[in-house]
Amino acid sequence: MPAPTLLVLAAGLGSRYGGLKQLDPVGPAGEILLDYAVFDALRAGFGRVGFVIREEFAEEFRARVAAKYAGRVPVDLVFQSTTLVPPGCTVPPGREKPWGTGHAVWCAGEAINGPFAVIGADDFFGRDAFAQLAKFLPTASGSAHPQSKIHIPKYALAGYRLANTLSEHGAVARGVCGVGPDGQLTRVTERTNLRREDVGPGREFTGDETVSMNCWAFTPEIFPALERQFAAFLQQNAGASNPPKSEFYLPEAVSEQIVTGVAEVQVLPTTATWFGVTYREDKPRVQAALAALHASGEYPDKLF
Repeated sequence: MPAPTLLVLAAGLGSRYGGLKQLDPVGPAGEILLDYAVFDALRAGFGRVGFVIREEFAEEFRARVAAKYAGRVPVDLVFQSTTLVPPGCTVPPGREKPWGTGHAVWCAGEAINGPFAVIGADDFFGRDAFAQLAKFLPTASGSAHPQSKIHIPKYALAGYRLANTLSEHGAVARGVCGVGPDGQLTRVTERTNLRREDVGPGREFTGDETVSMNCWAFTPEIFPALERQFAAFLQQNAGASNPPKSEFYLPEAVSEQIVTGVAEVQVLPTTATWFGVTYREDKPRVQAALAALHASGEYPDKLF
C-alpha cells in the first residue's frame, strides 16, 4: 500500500476572520497552521500532500506555501469552484461560491489514488491525531455486509472533546458525534452557533461530547459515494427555491453513508490538543500555545 496522502481543505473564504487566515503567520519563526499539519503528517508516515484551494489565489499559495515543501514531499493543488459538478448536473442560478467541505473532497477525486486523510487548513490538530490516522489507514480495507455480502468501506475519524474546541470570541459550528459501544460512529449532527456559555453543567452539552473537526481517514471509495450524494443534493435544491448559500457538508455526507449502511467509520479518540483561529481575536492564544510547544521540544525551532 502506498504511503497515504494528506488532503488539506484550504478553499475557505475566511469570512469571519477577515482575510485569508490560512496564510497568516502564527508560529515563532513565521509558520502558518498548515506547516504544523504537514510536519506532523510527514513524521507520521504520510508521503504526499494535496491542497484544495480557490484558483484565484493559486499563485500566492504556490509562492508562500507549496514552495517551502519542495524537496520534502510531493504537493498537488486542486481547485474547488462552482463549475465542478457531477455529469448531468448544472450549476444553480445565483450560485457564487462552492458548496463546502463535501464538495471540496469530491473535487480532489482525480488527484487521489490511494488512502488519504482530510483536514481543514485553519486548525491545529496535534501530532497524535496524525499518528492515529496513519496507523489506521493500512487497515481501511472494509468488510462484507453479513447479509448482502456487499463490500462496505471502512473509514475513520479523529474525535475531539467538545469543550476543547470552542472559541472564546464567538460562535462556532461543530459536528457532534454519536459513538456506539464498539467505537463506531453512528451519526454526525452539525450544530451551529455553539458558544462557550452553551456548554457546562445543566446545559444541553456537558463539554465531554465527541466532535468532528473534519479530521478524517478515507480510501478512494469515498469519491463515487460523494458524487452520488452531491448530485442528489443539487437535484433536491434545484430551481428558483435553491438556497444560494446551501452547503454540502462532509460530516453530513458521511453520516448519511453510515445511516444507509454503505460505510463504517471508526472513531479514534485523540489525546492531541486542538486549537484554531476562527476569529482574529483567537490569534494571540494560538501563538502562545505554539510557542510553548516549540519551547518544550515538540517542534524544532523552524519547521521548514
